Amino acid sequence: MSTRGRPRKFDRTKTLRNAMMTFWQQGYDNTSMADLVAAMGINTPSIYSTFGSKEALFNEVITLYRTSEGSKIWQETMRESSAEAAIKTLLTLSAEEFTQANKPKGCLIILGAMNPDDTNLPIHHLLQECRAESKENLISLLKRDIENGRLKSEIDCLAIATYYITLQQGMSIQARDGASKETLLSVAEIGLIAWPLLIK
Repeated sequence: MSTRGRPRKFDRTKTLRNAMMTFWQQGYDNTSMADLVAAMGINTPSIYSTFGSKEALFNEVITLYRTSEGSKIWQETMRESSAEAAIKTLLTLSAEEFTQANKPKGCLIILGAMNPDDTNLPIHHLLQECRAESKENLISLLKRDIENGRLKSEIDCLAIATYYITLQQGMSIQARDGASKETLLSVAEIGLIAWPLLIK
């Protein structure tokens, strides 16, 4: 029996991962459908029929990234028993994860859509919300330490969390520009020197 017209079978998880690597390396705006076809190994109609649109595909990619490549940093950070230890883990793991061999440098959540415009606003807002969630995670850890008496109630949780998230995001950009793990670990170490001043 002829199979003409039937959709070609493919491994959905594998093709989604290939799309993730492409978006991670190039960003949402710089990734064309031709790039996705080449990376995913399926044709444009198959991409649209399976994922709906480039935007919908990217949304799935972000879900995959946050539960796979991007999960280690925050899982380990949120397990720490104190905000200070959590911030040290955040910065140290970021230096390591952002510079892994054989993977795009930096963080997809940070670098995926840097410049909002009419063509990518939903994507930009999605990543913005993910980044805001990261800051809220740090704020929650700082507030927990205030509640258990480790930190003074007068500290500015928002300012401290913003400072360290800004540092982490800068490390992602530096990694994309070629900074080594050792360089980023030095940045993390310098950032931690500020901790006693921030909680005075």
